[in-house]
Amino acid sequence: MKYNTMKQILLLTSIMIFFSSASILFAQENDFIKDYLERLENSRKYLILVAEAMPEDKYGFRATPESMTFAENLMHIGWAMDWHSQSLLGGRKARDWNTDTELKVSKKSKKEMIATINKTFDETIKLITQFDTTKFDDELDYLGLNRTKRQIFLLLADHITHHRGQMLVYIRLNGLVPPRYILYQ
Repeated sequence: MKYNTMKQILLLTSIMIFFSSASILFAQENDFIKDYLERLENSRKYLILVAEAMPEDKYGFRATPESMTFAENLMHIGWAMDWHSQSLLGGRKARDWNTDTELKVSKKSKKEMIATINKTFDETIKLITQFDTTKFDDELDYLGLNRTKRQIFLLLADHITHHRGQMLVYIRLNGLVPPRYILYQ
């Protein structure tokens, strides 16, 4: 009789330890999402300020012949954000670069491009808000590399920063002063 009671106590203790550590991990994953969303919102605000700082007649500026234009960098951010979030994290089939024009410059005005970027941020944020954090460790092919979905979150943020940095240089090359970054970290 004492053996069964001891066995039950041990089992109960083990279950309690398991669930308490599982809830700590779950809380950490939710904290990551919360922190990530705050960072993404700040990234959006700063990108929009950068896009607004460049006069529309300079949206075709490119630093070198092989570089993307200011507008192409902006829309490329939207394209890649859509691919990272909706396709890699969300499982939607990737857009066809050759036929899809929603996230390309096409004949969009500065105002239309900024609206498109805002919409893409909205869709990305919605997906991330609903992301199943138990899938963080799921692996997928990322341009020939094996990456987890957690890494895709980080790559998405890096990619925005990379191209926004190019846009900041373009602003400077045109004799303009870009918006201060300090408030958007």
